[in-house]
Amino acid sequence: MKILMVCLGNICRSPMMEGWLRAEVARDPMLAGLEVDSAGIGRWHVGQAPDARAIKVAARHGVDISDQRAKQLQPQDFERFDLMLFADAATLRDGRECGRGQGGAETALYLQWAGLGAQDVLDPYYGSEADFEHTWQQVAEGGRAILARIKRGL
Repeated sequence: MKILMVCLGNICRSPMMEGWLRAEVARDPMLAGLEVDSAGIGRWHVGQAPDARAIKVAARHGVDISDQRAKQLQPQDFERFDLMLFADAATLRDGRECGRGQGGAETALYLQWAGLGAQDVLDPYYGSEADFEHTWQQVAEGGRAILARIKRGL
């Protein structure tokens, strides 16, 4: 199974989502073969590393996301991935528009697919490091539920 995490610019939320999930997948042999990547709706940050605050918060939790580089969501991603999880309702809407006419991937909100309600993952970009920590907690809570759901389907 191939999963793509998507947010607005691919420098805060989706790199944290990707990093958290990759770290957990690497620890669990039952999830071998699960591939995780991330992208952003916009192209503003393509090629850039994640936001320094995202890197710092992830590192504080034992996850290194510093080698990730921002990518923009492409129509062909809807063929390459089985599941695309979006950080918020606006990126889900824009992502579905990008993939219009493409087949394949299931699209959903990250937290909703996790069974935690149709809420957005907080965008910490204009906030403080505490906001990044809060986002990390949302990512981790959602990630645990996402991996449990995937395991039930194996």
